[in-house]
Amino acid sequence: MRPRYGADYRTLLWIALAPGLVALQFAVPALIPYLCWLSCYFALALGIIAHNHNHCPTFRNRRANEFFGAWISVFYGYPTFAWIPTHNMNHHKFVNRAGDATITWRYSDKHRLLVAATYFFVSSYWQGEPIQAFIAKARRDNAPLFRTILTQYAIWAGAHLGALVLAVALHGWRTGIYVYALTCLVPALFALWTIMFFNYEQHVHADPWSRHNHSRSWDGRALNFLLFNNGLHAAHHETPGLHWSRLRAAHRALAPKIDPRLINDGLTWYIIRQYGLARFKPSLGTVQVGRAANDPPMGKPVSTRWADAETVAPALKAIAPTG
Repeated sequence: MRPRYGADYRTLLWIALAPGLVALQFAVPALIPYLCWLSCYFALALGIIAHNHNHCPTFRNRRANEFFGAWISVFYGYPTFAWIPTHNMNHHKFVNRAGDATITWRYSDKHRLLVAATYFFVSSYWQGEPIQAFIAKARRDNAPLFRTILTQYAIWAGAHLGALVLAVALHGWRTGIYVYALTCLVPALFALWTIMFFNYEQHVHADPWSRHNHSRSWDGRALNFLLFNNGLHAAHHETPGLHWSRLRAAHRALAPKIDPRLINDGLTWYIIRQYGLARFKPSLGTVQVGRAANDPPMGKPVSTRWADAETVAPALKAIAPTG
Protein backbone atom coordinates (compact mmCIF):
# COMPACT_ATOMS: atom_id res chain seq x y z
CA MET A 1 0.00 0.00 0.00
CA ARG A 2 1.56 3.25 -1.14
CA PRO A 3 1.39 6.39 1.03
CA ARG A 4 -0.43 9.48 -0.20
CA TYR A 5 2.80 11.54 -0.17
CA GLY A 6 6.19 10.36 -1.34
CA ALA A 7 7.89 11.82 1.75
CA ASP A 8 6.10 9.20 3.85
CA TYR A 9 8.30 6.44 2.48
CA ARG A 10 10.72 7.71 5.12
CA THR A 11 7.89 7.47 7.65
CA LEU A 12 7.40 3.83 6.65
CA LEU A 13 11.13 3.20 6.95
CA TRP A 14 11.10 4.55 10.53
CA ILE A 15 8.07 2.38 11.28
CA ALA A 16 10.03 -0.68 10.09
CA LEU A 17 13.26 0.21 11.87
CA ALA A 18 11.63 0.64 15.29
CA PRO A 19 10.58 -3.02 15.77
CA GLY A 20 13.81 -4.21 14.16
CA LEU A 21 15.78 -2.34 16.79
CA VAL A 22 13.68 -3.86 19.56
CA ALA A 23 14.15 -7.36 18.10
CA LEU A 24 17.92 -6.88 17.96
CA GLN A 25 18.06 -5.94 21.64
CA PHE A 26 15.79 -8.84 22.59
CA ALA A 27 18.19 -11.18 20.79
CA VAL A 28 21.37 -9.61 22.18
CA PRO A 29 20.68 -7.91 25.56
CA ALA A 30 24.34 -6.90 25.81
CA LEU A 31 23.58 -4.25 23.16
CA ILE A 32 20.88 -2.56 25.24
CA PRO A 33 23.16 -0.04 27.02
CA TYR A 34 24.35 1.14 23.61
CA LEU A 35 21.00 1.12 21.78
CA CYS A 36 18.45 2.10 24.42
CA TRP A 37 18.85 5.79 23.58
CA LEU A 38 18.14 4.96 19.93
CA SER A 39 14.95 3.13 20.93
CA CYS A 40 13.95 6.26 22.86
CA TYR A 41 14.47 8.35 19.74
CA PHE A 42 12.40 6.02 17.57
CA ALA A 43 9.58 5.96 20.12
CA LEU A 44 9.57 9.76 20.09
CA ALA A 45 9.68 9.85 16.28
CA LEU A 46 6.75 7.44 16.08
CA GLY A 47 4.81 9.62 18.50
CA ILE A 48 5.34 12.55 16.15
CA ILE A 49 4.37 10.35 13.21
CA ALA A 50 1.16 9.53 15.11
CA HIS A 51 0.51 13.27 15.47
CA ASN A 52 1.11 13.81 11.76
CA HIS A 53 -1.07 10.83 10.83
CA ASN A 54 -4.03 12.14 12.85
CA HIS A 55 -3.82 15.48 11.08
CA CYS A 56 -3.14 14.13 7.59
CA PRO A 57 -3.77 10.37 7.14
CA THR A 58 -0.82 8.50 5.67
CA PHE A 59 -2.84 6.32 3.29
CA ARG A 60 -6.00 6.68 1.23
CA ASN A 61 -7.28 3.31 2.36
CA ARG A 62 -9.30 3.28 5.59
CA ARG A 63 -8.12 -0.11 6.79
CA ALA A 64 -4.50 0.77 6.11
CA ASN A 65 -4.88 3.91 8.23
CA GLU A 66 -6.53 1.94 11.04
CA PHE A 67 -3.71 -0.61 11.08
CA PHE A 68 -1.10 2.12 10.88
CA GLY A 69 -2.56 3.95 13.89
CA ALA A 70 -2.71 0.75 15.94
CA TRP A 71 0.86 -0.23 15.02
CA ILE A 72 2.28 3.15 16.02
CA SER A 73 0.46 2.92 19.36
CA VAL A 74 2.65 -0.01 20.41
CA PHE A 75 5.89 1.98 20.17
CA TYR A 76 4.57 5.43 21.07
CA GLY A 77 3.21 4.19 24.37
CA TYR A 78 -0.49 5.00 24.16
CA PRO A 79 -3.32 4.45 21.64
CA THR A 80 -3.00 7.13 19.01
CA PHE A 81 -6.72 7.95 18.87
CA ALA A 82 -6.09 10.08 21.99
CA TRP A 83 -4.54 12.74 19.78
CA ILE A 84 -8.01 13.48 18.40
CA PRO A 85 -9.89 14.73 21.50
CA THR A 86 -6.88 16.25 23.26
CA HIS A 87 -5.01 17.74 20.33
CA ASN A 88 -6.99 17.98 17.09
CA MET A 89 -10.30 18.90 18.71
CA ASN A 90 -9.10 20.75 21.81
CA HIS A 91 -5.56 22.13 21.66
CA HIS A 92 -5.89 23.36 18.09
CA LYS A 93 -9.21 24.99 18.93
CA PHE A 94 -8.00 26.91 21.99
CA VAL A 95 -4.18 27.08 21.52
CA ASN A 96 -3.12 27.45 25.16
CA ARG A 97 -6.07 29.70 26.01
CA ALA A 98 -8.75 28.89 28.56
CA GLY A 99 -10.48 25.69 27.45
CA ASP A 100 -7.27 23.97 26.32
CA ALA A 101 -6.67 20.84 28.42
CA THR A 102 -2.93 21.21 27.82
CA ILE A 103 -2.46 24.80 28.99
CA THR A 104 1.06 25.62 30.12
CA TRP A 105 -0.07 28.10 32.82
CA ARG A 106 -2.43 25.93 34.89
CA TYR A 107 -0.51 26.39 38.16
CA SER A 108 2.19 28.84 37.14
CA ASP A 109 2.93 31.11 34.20
CA LYS A 110 6.63 31.11 35.07
CA HIS A 111 8.98 29.43 32.60
CA ARG A 112 11.01 27.33 35.03
CA LEU A 113 12.56 23.87 35.03
CA LEU A 114 10.25 22.51 37.73
CA VAL A 115 7.16 23.59 35.79
CA ALA A 116 8.51 22.14 32.54
CA ALA A 117 9.64 18.87 34.14
CA THR A 118 6.29 18.25 35.86
CA TYR A 119 4.14 19.44 32.95
CA PHE A 120 3.82 15.83 31.72
CA PHE A 121 2.06 14.74 34.90
CA VAL A 122 -0.22 17.77 35.07
CA SER A 123 -1.12 17.68 31.40
CA SER A 124 -1.68 13.91 31.39
CA TYR A 125 -4.11 14.19 34.28
CA TRP A 126 -6.19 16.93 32.69
CA GLN A 127 -6.21 15.28 29.27
CA GLY A 128 -7.93 12.30 30.85
CA GLU A 129 -11.30 14.09 30.89
CA PRO A 130 -11.57 14.86 27.16
CA ILE A 131 -10.32 11.36 26.33
CA GLN A 132 -13.00 9.74 28.49
CA ALA A 133 -15.69 12.08 27.12
CA PHE A 134 -14.60 11.24 23.57
CA ILE A 135 -14.79 7.49 24.25
CA ALA A 136 -18.23 7.84 25.84
CA LYS A 137 -19.48 9.89 22.89
CA ALA A 138 -18.11 7.33 20.42
CA ARG A 139 -19.77 4.48 22.33
CA ARG A 140 -23.15 6.24 22.08
CA ASP A 141 -23.01 7.69 18.58
CA ASN A 142 -20.27 6.12 16.47
CA ALA A 143 -19.86 2.34 16.64
CA PRO A 144 -17.05 2.12 14.02
CA LEU A 145 -14.96 4.68 15.88
CA PHE A 146 -15.62 2.95 19.19
CA ARG A 147 -14.43 -0.37 17.72
CA THR A 148 -11.28 1.37 16.45
CA ILE A 149 -10.60 2.74 19.93
CA LEU A 150 -11.07 -0.68 21.55
CA THR A 151 -8.85 -2.28 18.92
CA GLN A 152 -6.06 0.21 19.56
CA TYR A 153 -6.25 -0.39 23.31
CA ALA A 154 -6.18 -4.17 22.78
CA ILE A 155 -3.22 -4.07 20.41
CA TRP A 156 -1.30 -1.58 22.57
CA ALA A 157 -1.79 -3.48 25.83
CA GLY A 158 -1.51 -6.91 24.21
CA ALA A 159 1.73 -6.08 22.43
CA HIS A 160 3.38 -4.79 25.60
CA LEU A 161 2.22 -7.80 27.60
CA GLY A 162 3.40 -10.10 24.83
CA ALA A 163 6.79 -8.38 24.71
CA LEU A 164 7.19 -8.80 28.47
CA VAL A 165 6.23 -12.49 28.32
CA LEU A 166 8.59 -13.07 25.39
CA ALA A 167 11.47 -11.31 27.12
CA VAL A 168 10.98 -13.40 30.28
CA ALA A 169 10.68 -16.60 28.25
CA LEU A 170 13.93 -15.85 26.43
CA HIS A 171 16.01 -14.55 29.32
CA GLY A 172 14.36 -15.43 32.63
CA TRP A 173 12.56 -13.08 35.01
CA ARG A 174 15.36 -10.76 36.03
CA THR A 175 16.97 -10.23 32.63
CA GLY A 176 13.62 -10.44 30.85
CA ILE A 177 12.12 -7.56 32.83
CA TYR A 178 15.30 -5.57 32.22
CA VAL A 179 15.10 -6.25 28.47
CA TYR A 180 11.43 -5.31 28.23
CA ALA A 181 11.82 -2.20 30.38
CA LEU A 182 14.72 -0.69 28.44
CA THR A 183 13.56 -1.63 24.94
CA CYS A 184 9.80 -0.99 25.22
CA LEU A 185 8.65 0.63 28.46
CA VAL A 186 11.30 3.31 29.01
CA PRO A 187 11.27 4.46 25.34
CA ALA A 188 7.47 4.74 25.42
CA LEU A 189 7.54 6.81 28.61
CA PHE A 190 10.33 8.93 27.17
CA ALA A 191 8.25 9.60 24.06
CA LEU A 192 5.16 10.58 26.04
CA TRP A 193 7.09 12.86 28.39
CA THR A 194 9.13 14.49 25.62
CA ILE A 195 6.19 15.20 23.33
CA MET A 196 4.40 16.97 26.19
CA PHE A 197 7.62 18.82 27.04
CA PHE A 198 7.77 19.98 23.40
CA ASN A 199 4.19 21.21 23.65
CA TYR A 200 5.08 23.17 26.77
CA GLU A 201 8.08 24.81 25.14
CA GLN A 202 6.16 25.56 21.96
CA HIS A 203 3.56 27.64 23.81
CA VAL A 204 4.94 28.97 27.07
CA HIS A 205 5.34 32.76 26.91
CA ALA A 206 3.84 32.89 23.39
CA ASP A 207 0.77 35.02 22.65
CA PRO A 208 -2.29 32.86 21.88
CA TRP A 209 -4.34 35.99 21.20
CA SER A 210 -2.05 36.93 18.32
CA ARG A 211 -2.64 35.90 14.73
CA HIS A 212 0.95 34.70 14.24
CA ASN A 213 2.76 34.83 17.61
CA HIS A 214 0.85 31.94 19.18
CA SER A 215 3.66 29.36 19.04
CA ARG A 216 7.41 28.97 19.37
CA SER A 217 9.26 27.29 16.52
CA TRP A 218 12.69 25.75 15.91
CA ASP A 219 13.75 25.84 12.28
CA GLY A 220 17.05 23.91 12.44
CA ARG A 221 17.43 21.48 9.54
CA ALA A 222 18.82 18.54 11.51
CA LEU A 223 16.19 18.77 14.24
CA ASN A 224 13.33 18.92 11.77
CA PHE A 225 14.71 16.04 9.73
CA LEU A 226 14.82 13.85 12.82
CA LEU A 227 11.40 15.01 14.08
CA PHE A 228 9.51 15.20 10.78
CA ASN A 229 9.27 19.01 10.85
CA ASN A 230 7.70 19.07 14.30
CA GLY A 231 9.80 22.12 15.15
CA LEU A 232 7.90 24.27 12.63
CA HIS A 233 5.05 24.66 15.06
CA ALA A 234 3.58 28.02 14.12
CA ALA A 235 3.20 26.90 10.52
CA HIS A 236 1.55 23.71 11.72
CA HIS A 237 -0.99 25.59 13.85
CA GLU A 238 -1.93 27.86 11.00
CA THR A 239 -2.22 25.00 8.49
CA PRO A 240 -2.97 21.93 10.65
CA GLY A 241 -4.09 19.74 7.75
CA LEU A 242 -0.95 20.42 5.73
CA HIS A 243 1.30 17.40 5.24
CA TRP A 244 4.42 17.56 7.38
CA SER A 245 6.72 17.54 4.34
CA ARG A 246 5.23 20.86 3.18
CA LEU A 247 5.66 22.73 6.45
CA ARG A 248 9.11 24.09 5.54
CA ALA A 249 7.65 26.14 2.70
CA ALA A 250 4.77 27.29 4.90
CA HIS A 251 7.26 28.30 7.61
CA ARG A 252 9.34 30.35 5.17
CA ALA A 253 6.26 32.31 4.12
CA LEU A 254 5.10 32.81 7.71
CA ALA A 255 8.42 33.56 9.47
CA PRO A 256 8.59 37.30 8.55
CA LYS A 257 5.23 37.79 10.32
CA ILE A 258 6.38 36.18 13.59
CA ASP A 259 8.19 37.91 16.44
CA PRO A 260 11.87 36.84 16.07
CA ARG A 261 11.94 35.84 19.74
CA LEU A 262 9.61 32.96 18.88
CA ILE A 263 11.85 31.45 16.21
CA ASN A 264 14.90 29.51 17.35
CA ASP A 265 17.54 27.50 15.54
CA GLY A 266 18.80 24.72 17.80
CA LEU A 267 16.75 23.10 20.54
CA THR A 268 19.83 22.06 22.53
CA TRP A 269 21.17 25.61 22.83
CA TYR A 270 17.69 26.86 23.66
CA ILE A 271 17.41 24.41 26.58
CA ILE A 272 20.91 25.22 27.85
CA ARG A 273 20.16 28.92 27.70
CA GLN A 274 16.71 28.67 29.29
CA TYR A 275 17.37 26.18 32.07
CA GLY A 276 21.06 26.74 32.67
CA LEU A 277 22.45 30.13 31.77
CA ALA A 278 19.26 32.09 32.47
CA ARG A 279 19.55 31.16 36.15
CA PHE A 280 22.61 33.40 36.31
CA LYS A 281 21.63 35.90 33.64
CA PRO A 282 17.79 36.15 33.45
CA SER A 283 17.89 38.15 30.22
CA LEU A 284 18.91 34.93 28.42
CA GLY A 285 15.57 33.30 29.26
CA THR A 286 12.26 33.74 27.50
CA VAL A 287 9.94 36.66 28.20
CA GLN A 288 6.23 36.95 27.57
CA VAL A 289 5.66 37.93 23.95
CA GLY A 290 2.52 40.00 23.56
CA ARG A 291 -0.51 39.15 25.70
CA ALA A 292 -0.30 36.24 28.14
CA ALA A 293 -2.61 33.26 27.74
CA ASN A 294 -4.21 33.90 31.12
CA ASP A 295 -4.82 37.58 30.34
CA PRO A 296 -7.74 37.53 27.89
CA PRO A 297 -8.86 40.69 26.07
CA MET A 298 -11.96 42.50 27.28
CA GLY A 299 -11.53 41.09 30.80
CA LYS A 300 -13.29 37.80 30.06
CA PRO A 301 -13.16 35.22 32.86
CA VAL A 302 -10.28 32.75 32.86
CA SER A 303 -10.90 29.05 33.43
CA THR A 304 -8.41 26.19 33.65
CA ARG A 305 -11.04 23.59 32.74
CA TRP A 306 -10.99 21.99 29.33
CA ALA A 307 -13.87 22.95 27.02
CA ASP A 308 -16.79 20.54 27.25
CA ALA A 309 -16.73 17.84 24.58
CA GLU A 310 -20.17 18.92 23.36
CA THR A 311 -18.68 22.12 21.97
CA VAL A 312 -16.79 20.09 19.38
CA ALA A 313 -19.16 17.12 19.11
CA PRO A 314 -20.29 17.96 15.54
CA ALA A 315 -16.78 17.08 14.34
CA LEU A 316 -16.86 13.64 15.94
CA LYS A 317 -18.40 11.60 13.17
CA ALA A 318 -16.24 13.20 10.50
CA ILE A 319 -13.02 11.77 11.92
CA ALA A 320 -13.83 8.13 12.44
CA PRO A 321 -11.83 6.22 11.27
CA THR A 322 -9.59 8.04 8.79
CA GLY A 323 -9.95 6.88 5.24
